[in-house]
Amino acid sequence: MTQAEPSGGGVAGVRLRVLSYNVHGQRDDVAALAATVREAEPDVVIVQEGPRRFRWRHKTGVLADALGLVVGGGGLPSLGNIVLTSLRVRVRRTWHRQFPLTPGRHMRGAIFAECAVGSDTIAPFVVAGSHLGTDPTERPGQAALLKRELSELHLPVVLGADLNENSGGAAWRTIADGLTDAAVAAGRADARTFPCADPRDRIDALFVDPRIVVTGYDVVDTPQTRRASDHFPVLADLLLPAHEPATTGANRPATTA
Repeated sequence: MTQAEPSGGGVAGVRLRVLSYNVHGQRDDVAALAATVREAEPDVVIVQEGPRRFRWRHKTGVLADALGLVVGGGGLPSLGNIVLTSLRVRVRRTWHRQFPLTPGRHMRGAIFAECAVGSDTIAPFVVAGSHLGTDPTERPGQAALLKRELSELHLPVVLGADLNENSGGAAWRTIADGLTDAAVAAGRADARTFPCADPRDRIDALFVDPRIVVTGYDVVDTPQTRRASDHFPVLADLLLPAHEPATTGANRPATTA
């Protein structure tokens, strides 16, 4: 994993390893998918194209078990965006947002999970995950809705997303504004995430709050990941600021999705 130097040198914080992964509806080599995630030993996995239809709760639980993790939230209400965690991370509450449906297209959305490492007062943060549309006419609107939701958060945020466009796109620029692109922070903006058979685009991204330090970043390109999905997983090591206030500015009800 490429290492990024902490700004100021020796910044103290709470470590967190995050993986963002479009799993292609688990239509590829599921054993390779499970092995890839287990070998990475993440604290948080942000899934795109997870279970979202018939028996989605059961299927999400089976996926989490295969990856050695537990379900934090997501599924049908967030349109296949899911947060999975290790037992090191506590999920305090979750909520979701659904974007307006474009006729003839898939409905899209996002998952949000307010989490903490250890006790509620040590390194609280919000994990967000989304998968924007393939239609370039609908992505900017989806990005604007996602950005509005993110702007209401007071805790440090970690966002994993398949944006379906490269970093020059309008939707990407909207999401990236005010956040740290983990690939750029690590000097890996040239790393390609899609498609695995002929990697030419970086459409899968991890963005973090400026208060979070990126200490490592990798696009995991191996023979195993090329069998596991049509996207490579994006992996980042982070340092969360400790002792943030334990509440967010928005009082949203918890969901059980």
